[in-house]
Amino acid sequence: MIPVVDLQAQYRSIKTEIDEAVLRVLDSTQFVLGEEVAAFEREFARFCNAGDAVAVNSGTSALHLALLAAGIGPGDEVITVPFTFIATIAAIQYTGARPVLVDIDPRTYTIDPALIVRATTTRTKAILPVHLYGQPADMDSILEIARARGLIVIEDAAQAHGADCKGRRCGSLGDLAAFSFYPGKNLGAYGEGGAVVTSNPEYAHRIRVLRDWGQERRYEHAFKGFNYRMDGIQGAILRVKLRRLEDWTEARRRHAVEYGRRLSGGDLVTPYARADSRHVYHIYAVRVRRRDACRQHLRTSGIQTGVHYPIPAHLQPAYADLGYRRGDFPVAEAVAADVLSLPMFPELREQQIAEIAGALAAVPV
Repeated sequence: MIPVVDLQAQYRSIKTEIDEAVLRVLDSTQFVLGEEVAAFEREFARFCNAGDAVAVNSGTSALHLALLAAGIGPGDEVITVPFTFIATIAAIQYTGARPVLVDIDPRTYTIDPALIVRATTTRTKAILPVHLYGQPADMDSILEIARARGLIVIEDAAQAHGADCKGRRCGSLGDLAAFSFYPGKNLGAYGEGGAVVTSNPEYAHRIRVLRDWGQERRYEHAFKGFNYRMDGIQGAILRVKLRRLEDWTEARRRHAVEYGRRLSGGDLVTPYARADSRHVYHIYAVRVRRRDACRQHLRTSGIQTGVHYPIPAHLQPAYADLGYRRGDFPVAEAVAADVLSLPMFPELREQQIAEIAGALAAVPV
C-alpha cells in the first residue's frame, strides 16, 4: 500500500538523531518549555526570516493567541475563507469575534483578494489568509488592502513551512503568522505542536505570557491566559527535523514536477503554482470527476488518498450559526466536491508516482 504520508520512512531516516534528542530532554528533565524549546524558537524564527517565534502546543493555539495578541475580540470581524481546516474558523470564534467568509480563487484555492474589499465593514479588524496546501496566498494584494484600511494580517501558515512569496518567507509577510507542527505537516512533531511567528516584540511578549497562564512572573498572573506550552521533547524533535526541512521541501517539489509530467493531458486538474511563489506541496491535490469511485479504484490498487476538505466551513453543522447557505461560495463548494489528495511525502519514489499515475489513468469512466 502506498500511503498518503509515510511517517515511518521519515523516522527511519533520522532515527539516531531523534533518539538522541529525546534522551537529551529526558536527561535534562525539562519536559515543558525549557532550553530545547527556546532553541527551536530561535532557529525557527531565523528560518522564517522573522524576529520571534513563540512555540505552543498546537496550530490551533497558535491561531488563537495570534488573534488575541492582535487585540481581536467580541464585536470584531475577521475575514477568511470557508475552504480550510476548521481550526481557522474556530480560533476566530474562540476570541468572541465573527468570521466573515469570502470565496477562494479557482486556481490557487486561496483567498480571492478581489472579494475582500466588499466584505470589509467598520467592524473588520483583521484578514486571515490561509496558505492552503503549501501555496502562499496573494499576499501583495492582501497587504495592500490591509494597509489602506488599517487592518491586521495574520497568516494561517499551518501548511506552508518554507513557502515564500516573491522571495519572502511565509511567516514574515503579515503582522503575525500561525504554524502547525502536527505530525503529518512538512515540519511535524511527534505529537501536537505549533508556533506564532512575528517581528513585533509586543505581540511576541503578549503571546509568551498568554501561553503560560498569563504569568509575567511565576504565580503572578497579569492576564487571563492559557496552558498552551510546548513540550520539551517536541522542541528537541523539531530542531532535528528543521535541519532537514529544505531538503525535504525540494524533494516534494521534485515529486510535484514528476506528478505533473505523468498526469498531463489526463482527465483531471493538477495543482496550479503561482510563478512568483514557492509552493511547498504539503498536499498534492488534484480535481477529479466521480471522486468516490476514483478513490475506491485507487484503494483497490493499493494506493491511499485523502480529501482536504470535503465540506466547506459554512456547510458544517457546527458552524450553521455563521448564517451562510449552500451556494454562497460556489468556488469553494465546487472544489470541495471533487478535490483529491494523492500521496505526497519526501521519501516518495518515482516508481510509486508512476504507479499512482497509471492507476489514475485506469479509473473506469
